[in-house]
Amino acid sequence: MNNIKVNFSIKDLENLSGIKAHTIRIWEKRYNLLEPNRTDTNIRNYSIESLQKLLNITYLNNNGLKISKIANLKEEEIPIKVREIASRAQVENHAINALKIAMINFDQVLFYNTYNNLLETKTFKEVFYSVFLPLLNEIGLLWQTNTITPAHEHFLSIHIKQKILLNIERLQLLEPKPASNTFVLFLPDNEIHDIGLLFINYELRSKGYHTIFLGESVPMESLKDLNEFFNDITFISYFTVSPEESDIPEYLEKFSSLLLKEQNNKLFILGKKTSNLEPELLPEKITLYTSIKNLVKEL
Repeated sequence: MNNIKVNFSIKDLENLSGIKAHTIRIWEKRYNLLEPNRTDTNIRNYSIESLQKLLNITYLNNNGLKISKIANLKEEEIPIKVREIASRAQVENHAINALKIAMINFDQVLFYNTYNNLLETKTFKEVFYSVFLPLLNEIGLLWQTNTITPAHEHFLSIHIKQKILLNIERLQLLEPKPASNTFVLFLPDNEIHDIGLLFINYELRSKGYHTIFLGESVPMESLKDLNEFFNDITFISYFTVSPEESDIPEYLEKFSSLLLKEQNNKLFILGKKTSNLEPELLPEKITLYTSIKNLVKEL
């Protein structure tokens, strides 16, 4: 446990909880809800226990409890109250907070317990859309603001990927639809963020489609080989960090001339790097989707 982050700045707490630093200070001063440690230069820092408490307080406050009422709860009553509300209400926010704590502590047991509890009332697909996807969006921002390290992000990502792969494996026994159309899922050069693409593969497999998952950092030229084996290929790619936005138009033009001129091939794209593209300006047979849900809905 030596490398676990145990001290947090007030800015870290703001990023992790969504509560403004100014509000956190008011809660401290007026209600004594948190007790920060202070450096020799009087700068606040907080323990992992303080972070856990703040996340629980935020959950209770978001579910209608006034801060004054929360402040009157005994220390040990706060997590009990959280569990009570979570048991009779939507559990997404509670689960997201628990998974944040699991990530901060590199706590695999907490991750799996939280996930298994979610499966008691939700399907895997529901867990991904309502918990994993919002959490991953938050994690990206936390990493950018240095609240967490790349190690934290990798810890969370690898465990979510394991769950997707496990559910894909369970679909292997399903008889696919007649392979008139083949979906080829790949990430472009230097792109390694494959969770979204993996989940699309799961969605396609669950609908009985024939898919070929090629994964991360696939050179465009190597995709030409697939035309020797399959007709009517629908390529699907996810741009999270690569290509750079300024390079995407050139990439798509090259992709179109190299892979979409013959047969009935198409390309579907989505991801953060595509957010500023104009759909009507894309080359023919290339379609932009704003979310996984929108893509899956049209299949």
